[in-house]
Amino acid sequence: MSHVETIRHGDIVELKLARPPVNALDPALCRDLRHALEAALVGDARGIVLSGAPKIFSAGLDVPYLLGLGDDREALTAAWQAFFGVARALAACPVPVVAALTGHAPAGGCVYALCCDYRIMAAGDFRIGLNETQVGLVAPEGIQRLMRRVVGPHRAERMLVAGEMVDAARALQIGLVDELVDAGAVDGPTHDPDAVSRRAREWLQTLLVLPPEAMRHTRQIARAAVIEALQPEHIDLERFVNAWMEPGTQAALHALVARLKK
Repeated sequence: MSHVETIRHGDIVELKLARPPVNALDPALCRDLRHALEAALVGDARGIVLSGAPKIFSAGLDVPYLLGLGDDREALTAAWQAFFGVARALAACPVPVVAALTGHAPAGGCVYALCCDYRIMAAGDFRIGLNETQVGLVAPEGIQRLMRRVVGPHRAERMLVAGEMVDAARALQIGLVDELVDAGAVDGPTHDPDAVSRRAREWLQTLLVLPPEAMRHTRQIARAAVIEALQPEHIDLERFVNAWMEPGTQAALHALVARLKK
């Protein structure tokens, strides 16, 4: 069974991450997402919405899974290749992609959001950011480029060095997300689980009524930097995997998993 639910809304296809409880990005989910995106494009989708579950868009990479690989360098490299393969597919997608951030989007969840054309987040106490330094990792140059592109060089530096996560209101203020949508309290009687993805579809419709060739070519020029940022030389996966396997990094990651289990 796929970890991605495909929902057709006319010319727009919603790809909903569906790997409870937190949509952790393991190779299976990454493969399913890549295949779902390819299938949507083959099916002539004119716009894509990438969404998650109430409270959580994606918690990022599946750290327990990765730690379980131990010192199997080949498997670790394959897992990260699957993750970055999706990031590149989102960045190079020939049709606009909107991230419908239905909740928290740390680390890898934030990376996927940064690869999209537009980011709409649920209002409330949800957080987004790149917290790699807090677990002993260095965000690759390409990922740092994506953050600088949306929040500016100085603010990106401060956030990346500190591994800072910001709440939805602050994310809107600094430009990390483009809109907030009030979907109501997740556990409340007025909660609207479709509110964020519905607004994403509305935004896409404003593009789809434009002259298609002009919109497509302008977008292609504007997004060249996103595609360039994710080229292998700016990710340096070998160096990243080396850092992952460092004893200090492993200790920090195991401590993170222990905290999450409490």
